[in-house]
Amino acid sequence: MAIDLDKVLDKAWADKPLAEVLAAPVAALKGVSDEDGKLLHQAFGIKTVADFGQLKYVRWAQALVALNQTVKA
Repeated sequence: MAIDLDKVLDKAWADKPLAEVLAAPVAALKGVSDEDGKLLHQAFGIKTVADFGQLKYVRWAQALVALNQTVKA
């Protein structure tokens, strides 16, 4: 899968190694503020980009979107 890191990461993180990005706070994602990160931590225990990506609710939502696309086809 190809991804343009400049479009999904804050500028300071776009040139970092993947392992470092995954260990970064969720605020490394473009559009996610430090305050958003605090709220994600309070609500779900999310601290890192990897934690966010592995959150079961995110995976469930992705599965529902994928299922919907197969229904439309």
